[in-house]
Amino acid sequence: MQEQYRTVARAGVHEAEISRSRFLCALAPAATEREAQEFVARVRKEHPTASHHCFAYVIGADASVQKASDDGEPGGTAGVPMLQMLMRREVRYTVAVVTRYYGGVKLGAGGLIRAYGGVVGEALDAVGTIARQRFRLVTVTVDHQRAGKLENDLRATGRAVREVRYAEAVTIEVGLPEADVEPFRAWLADTTAGTAGFETGGEAYVDA
Repeated sequence: MQEQYRTVARAGVHEAEISRSRFLCALAPAATEREAQEFVARVRKEHPTASHHCFAYVIGADASVQKASDDGEPGGTAGVPMLQMLMRREVRYTVAVVTRYYGGVKLGAGGLIRAYGGVVGEALDAVGTIARQRFRLVTVTVDHQRAGKLENDLRATGRAVREVRYAEAVTIEVGLPEADVEPFRAWLADTTAGTAGFETGGEAYVDA
């Protein structure tokens, strides 16, 4: 599995004008292929008079799902360069839709490739990307008396506290790089004088 990947920080739109054609690149995070397809459909509905709605998306930390569409542009001149830009930037779980309003000047195959790939690159710069790191989830169980200080210590040492639940005892879910699990177990025992429970769980990607 990938240790880390990048994704877009938020949804956003970037516009460029090239040889009188308007290119609007809409970017959005997408957790699943269905979410990506729904985003493409939504952009189409927002711009019903546009000449083309070309798209590309990459789903999976290991880029297991990759799709691209030229939507009527000459084959390989739109969706593929858009997809290549997402892959080159190592962006995952992201969908890009480039809406083109034709301005009357033909760009040629090379011009289209540069335009579609370029506007996606510009949009990624404008919207921004964030890194997500693969972590092992661990659950710490501690009494109420120690919980507040322990949570503060965890946050102060830069650990990814994902959830805190208060019941008879307090459970704190923490994300750790795999290599830190055993050192963390030792630190926890030392910090809580051996009173805290410790359980390893599954894996998840969290903001690095």
